[in-house]
This record gives sequence, C-alpha cells and structure tokens, in this order.
Amino acid sequence: MQVTILGSGAGGPFQGRFYTAQVVQVDHHSFLIDCGEGTQQQLYRYRVPSERFRQIFISHLHGDHVFGLIGLLTSYCLKRRSEKLDIFSPPGLREMVEQTARSCGILFPYAIEYHEVDASLNQLVFENKQVEVWSVPLYHRTACCGWLFREKPRTVRNIRKEKIEEYQIPVSLIPGIKAGADLSLPDGRVIGHEELTQAPKPPRSYAFCSDTAPHPQVAEVVKGVDLLYHEATFTEEHREEAAFAFHSTAAQAAEVARLAGVKKLLMGHFSGRYPNTDQHLAEARTVFAESYVVEEGGVYPVLANGQ
Repeated sequence: MQVTILGSGAGGPFQGRFYTAQVVQVDHHSFLIDCGEGTQQQLYRYRVPSERFRQIFISHLHGDHVFGLIGLLTSYCLKRRSEKLDIFSPPGLREMVEQTARSCGILFPYAIEYHEVDASLNQLVFENKQVEVWSVPLYHRTACCGWLFREKPRTVRNIRKEKIEEYQIPVSLIPGIKAGADLSLPDGRVIGHEELTQAPKPPRSYAFCSDTAPHPQVAEVVKGVDLLYHEATFTEEHREEAAFAFHSTAAQAAEVARLAGVKKLLMGHFSGRYPNTDQHLAEARTVFAESYVVEEGGVYPVLANGQ
C-alpha cells in the first residue's frame, strides 16, 4: 500500500501548490481521493495512469476538492473508456456532474455509478478482495467525510525464496506448500510447512482526513492506523481563523494523531499565505514526533506497525 500526493494546497493554487488529490495504491488497485483543479496535469506529471481508476472517493463538494473531476471524466470519453466507474461522495455530486454534462453536451460512453455517502456515519462503503474503505465523519462547513483504507488480513503464508533455491522446489508445489502442505524430498526427508514459509504481512491502514476542524471523534475512528493524512491548513498564529473556517492547525492535526495513537502523520492542505511549511512541521513535532509535511509528487509507503 502506498499514497501518492498530487496536490497539497488549500483555497487556491498559491506558492506553486496544486489542489487536493491523492492516489492510494493497494496491490494492483489504484484509488483516487479528491480531484481538485489540475489533477490531470499532476497525474501526467508524475506518470500516474488515470485509466486504472475504478473507484473515486470525493470528500466534499468544495471546489478545491472537486473541480477537476469533470475534466477527468471528459478525458475518459476521449480515451473511449468502456469500464464502469464508481464515485463515492456526500450527496450532490451526481447533480453537479450531470448538470455540467448537459450544459456542455457531454455524453458519457461508460457507466458512472454514484454512491451517496452519509458523511455523519462511520460505515463500510466499498470492499474488494484486498481492502475495505470506510467513511470517516469530518467536521467542516459542509457535509464532508474522510476515507479509511484497511487491508484485509491475509490468511495464506508466504513461501521463503531462499527455501525454493535450497530445496529446488518445483513451481507446481508452491501453492500447496503455501496452503499448508509439507515437502517430501527424494531422499525421504520431509521438510515441514513452517520451515518453508513465513507468516503473511500484517494488514496495513491509511486514513485521509481533509477538510476538518480537530475533533476527538476523528481520532477515535482512525485509532491506530499506520499512516494518517490530516489537514493542517494553518499554523498556531492563525488558530482563530482555523476555528472560524472549520480547519485545523498543524499542532491540532498532531494532537489528533497523538490521541489516535497512529504510527505516522502526514500533513497537507496548506493555506497559500505560507511560502513554506517549516513552521507547520516545527509546531506539529512538539506534539507528535512522527509528523511530516507532504511534498507533491511524493510517494509514501504505508508500512505496518510503523516500520
């Protein structure tokens, strides 16, 4: 599991930052979170194939998180997409997209299925064989929810590569050994399944929380995740403005991470008034040492148990 940051700015494309958008990759599945203006440009810049998206998750309908979506959907028309696309969001997105499509004469050659999510609930909204995605209630000026990605536990043990070479194990026998079979050698020895395999990697988890005022309930929902992305629009100097706008300071984001007992914190969604994020990082690390500011184009692995 890994996260690619496409945009880290809030409110406007200031200081060279793009609007919010991220790609979460779990095995061979890629999910897009939010789609601010310029997302396609960032996908192209960082060589992220947009045609791989089967699911898009939109946190809320403020323009800096969604105004790039219609462009992406239109590009799929030009690329002759035929696969269905699932879009998850609070209510209102379908009306926005369909009204724009009517006004612009856009006919989608592929199916779009809209999944309206109750932003006030923590609930399972999507799953496949590898991962579950849960909504995270956030506290903003409009209906807004974060997204929690949890890998499903793996039950099949992994074969040790060095044992394949040591015992010259045929490829045809590997599935059975991984499932629990022992290995019988030509000289009569039996090598136990436990020696040949190792326990599967523990499931990993990633939570995206933007936009939101700091709230203990957010910490409760994302408790113990391996990697938390939490907005840090302001520094403490502008704490009152953060409260008025239902946003967070870097120190408040770090406090959520501390309360939740997460392994690492990524901060983004920075106001354009800040030419750099040095102060954000300094303030956050006084509260939670494992705090980091994102870089656009950065790829952040989600590692189990804080590895």
